[in-house]
Amino acid sequence: MKIGMIGLGKMGGNMVLRLTRGGQEVVGYDRSEDSVALIESQGARGARSMDELMAALGDAGQRAVWVMVPAGKITQSVIDDLAGRLSAGDIIIDGGNSNFKDTMRRAEELHRRGIHLVDVGTSGGVWGLQEGYAMMVGGDEAAVERLRPALEVLAPARDQGWGRMGPAGSGHYVKMVHNGIEYGMMQSYAEGFELMRHKEEFDLDMAQVAELWRHGSVIRSWLLDLTAEALKNSTDFNQLSDYVADSGEGRWTIIDSIEQGVPTPVITLATQMRFRSQQEVSYAGQMLSAMRRAFGGHAVKTLETPKREGLVPEVQPGEHPKTAAPENISAAARQPQHGDGSAAEQLGETGHDRVKGTE
Repeated sequence: MKIGMIGLGKMGGNMVLRLTRGGQEVVGYDRSEDSVALIESQGARGARSMDELMAALGDAGQRAVWVMVPAGKITQSVIDDLAGRLSAGDIIIDGGNSNFKDTMRRAEELHRRGIHLVDVGTSGGVWGLQEGYAMMVGGDEAAVERLRPALEVLAPARDQGWGRMGPAGSGHYVKMVHNGIEYGMMQSYAEGFELMRHKEEFDLDMAQVAELWRHGSVIRSWLLDLTAEALKNSTDFNQLSDYVADSGEGRWTIIDSIEQGVPTPVITLATQMRFRSQQEVSYAGQMLSAMRRAFGGHAVKTLETPKREGLVPEVQPGEHPKTAAPENISAAARQPQHGDGSAAEQLGETGHDRVKGTE
């Protein structure tokens, strides 16, 4: 089948390459000409405009366009543009981390035009090109079946790692919960290793512990595999900030748990820890320090130097996944940046708005 891909970042660009290498007819487009040139240099076909992309996709009613851009306003603008170009029977695939409620609304609006919306919650990160992607698919059964050739190539195996979850919105919903679980797992590993690292009298070797746990332990996982590999080369992570971005799914998982009355304390606390990491200085912490001095006359610390942070650009399509390993971060910081994505986009922070109490 012919398929277009809009958005050629580290996920979309690698998906174009995997589809191309798997024998699928795919054309990639991005607002950045550098990103288009990058996939072309690796054997994929690129388009320099939306008009060129649409012309390459064949007959009306048989076209499929995969949208792989940051969630929120950017995804909405791309879908609105496509809705004016496509015809009844065509398919829009949203492979980003959109809020499932937005997906349900968009699917209903597109249905009135006869256009199918298929949501594909996609996991795999920079390893997806090599290992394949896990894909949680929502949408009309017939539309999903039409996409089977592409989904089978993108997945780890033809019959593994992908499936239709239910109607439109269900794919993004399952991916949202998936990412909430991911927050909890990552936080748990990080806390455990920090606790052991501070047990100075045992002088524990973090790399040894991680490697041991990978074999036979009940807490072994792919996240632990990546952690063990990182610890072999960069145990202290001295060059890294403790800032941890959140792309929205953790928040949405918590909101949904409140709406349904289902407790999710681990996911909630893990997401709150990410919020704390994003503060340059905690106002609450400053207040606690002031109160402690006020009632007890205790010594306190003053803030001498504000935190200064830089941005290491995201991994580019086609690069080996180990480019993202901690020991390679300093080298990556010196490399030129492709594309024109903002820091917020690269960190994954453009897919949500701060939720206020009135919303």
